[in-house]
Amino acid sequence: MPELPEVETTRRGIAPHCEGQVISAVTVRNPSLRWPVPSDLAERVSGKRIQSADRRAKYLLIHLEDGTLIIHLGMSGSLRVITDNAPPMTHDHIDLTLESGTVLRFNDPRRFGCWLWTDSVDRHPLIESLGPEPLSEAFNGELLFQRSRSKKTPIKNFIMDNHVVVGVGNIYANEALFKAGIHPRRQAGRISLDRYRRLAEAIRETLSAAILMGGTTLRDFVNSDGKPGYFAQVLLVYGKTGSPCTQCNTLLKEIRMNNRSTVYCPRCQR
Repeated sequence: MPELPEVETTRRGIAPHCEGQVISAVTVRNPSLRWPVPSDLAERVSGKRIQSADRRAKYLLIHLEDGTLIIHLGMSGSLRVITDNAPPMTHDHIDLTLESGTVLRFNDPRRFGCWLWTDSVDRHPLIESLGPEPLSEAFNGELLFQRSRSKKTPIKNFIMDNHVVVGVGNIYANEALFKAGIHPRRQAGRISLDRYRRLAEAIRETLSAAILMGGTTLRDFVNSDGKPGYFAQVLLVYGKTGSPCTQCNTLLKEIRMNNRSTVYCPRCQR
């Protein structure tokens, strides 16, 4: 599933091609995504100028003059910039054609993504209750500490809760907890402020590095320019069960939490 770094990589890829451009046409080949594509989408956005391409959590936000397109890549989606008149493929469900001739093409084999329209993005039910962005000034160890008091939930589940902080998906939760030296099953409410400060910095560091490297290479993900990300080449624990820890040489262990792979060092993470 594309995570925050992959979505941010996509945003940075499409922004130079679409910002300031007028939408000349919308082609919806298959409206049956996670939620149906609005039947009047073409009518709402055609002829409108794109003011900016932003991101909130894992949602791409295409701001127009009088509203916002909310795009989610789902489990297998990608949004690519097409400049060579390439014909659509089997799972290319939506084209956003710009006055320049460039096309933003949405591909989603599993159709778990979405294209929605809103007049007020901050009050949209998918957006309004989200926690702070992990790379923003609003996110820090103090916030995590305050929100975790009396919480018995495991710390890995806690930091993956989008109401606490957005965008810390499974891969990056594994990596950040390893860097902070925290066992993924430790109760969130039993972690000290100092350790939360280290964890917040580890989350920030991990996501920033992933964005710089273009996201994590996953089977279903390609960047807007069609090139895969490269962060998977430097993962420290995720997908490395049985390998020696990079810090102490202890063999990494794997457990399942909420049906997700969780890899950790039994010596370094307490």
